[in-house]
Parts: sequence; structure tokens; C-alpha cells
Amino acid sequence: MKSVLVPLADGFEEIEAVTIIDILRRAGAAVTTAGLEKRNVEGSHGIKLIADTVIVEISDREWDMIVLPGGVPGAPTLGKDERILKLLKRHSERGKFTAAICAAPWVLEKAGLTAERRVTSHPDWADRVVLGHHTGSRVETDGTLVTGQAAGSAMEFAFKLVEQLFGKRKVEEVNRGVLAKL
Repeated sequence: MKSVLVPLADGFEEIEAVTIIDILRRAGAAVTTAGLEKRNVEGSHGIKLIADTVIVEISDREWDMIVLPGGVPGAPTLGKDERILKLLKRHSERGKFTAAICAAPWVLEKAGLTAERRVTSHPDWADRVVLGHHTGSRVETDGTLVTGQAAGSAMEFAFKLVEQLFGKRKVEEVNRGVLAKL
């Protein structure tokens, strides 16, 4: 079973986080959500989630993919957390999939993962993602790096993650149940 970590900081973008978690779980991934300091986290629009665990309890585990939802102040909070940056660097060095959407590609930038790579982000964060080539696409893939633009592209982004982990057949299988426009 493919394992995926989704770190959550207060102020995460709810549409992005829930879409990522839901679609990956429908595909059969073992998705673990982890709060930075506590399990009870609140999104940028007041929706509360209970994470499966907290970062300190899983920081030494191996993952097939780490996915960062955006949102403000959620993504900037992730980018200021040295544990998250260290985890992303270690994960990337092992050739594993790393993904971020909206404001969160900036966190990948802070971790040094965007240099010379094609990336996208929310247009308001494009000027902060400067090490790579910002394409402005709704979803961008460059090797093991997957980035998405915003809440409006969350479904496309989530299905790209499924494709990376499981292949196109799994995308078609999962989409028969949700009928997303891909």
C-alpha cells in the first residue's frame, strides 16, 4: 500500500486538504494527516479537522509521497517549521514524490526543492517561487515534484497525485465514482 503524509497547520485551505485526502484514500493510499503541534486543526475558513497524529510522532517514518495543502496562514506556518523542511529535504533526497498546492509550493522552495524545476502555485505566490520555472499551469509535474495552482484545481491536482502513485487506470477507476472534469 502506498503511504502519503499530509501535514496540516492551522489556516490550511480546506478544499485542498480534504480533496487531496479523499481522492488519495479512494485510490487506496494510506493517507496520514499530521498536525504540527496538536491534532485539532482549523482551516482558513473555520472548518475544523482532527488529524490522525502530530508531526513529532511520525517524523522518522518513510512515505511514498508528502503533500502540502495551501492556505494562509497554513502554508507559511508549514514553511517556518524546521521539522517540515527537514522532512521534505530527506524525502526528496530519497527520490520520493513531493507535492504542494496554492501557497505551499513556497514551502518546497524554502526546502530547496524547486531549483531548475517546473512549478506552479497560486498567482499571488508566484513571485515567491523564484528558484524554479513558474509555469502558471493549473497542475505541473516535473519528475517527482507535483504542484498545483489553487483550490479550483484541487481535484485535478489530487488526480495527478493518484496517477503518479498508481497510474492512469486507477485515475479512471476512481473517477467513475466522482465524475470529475479532468
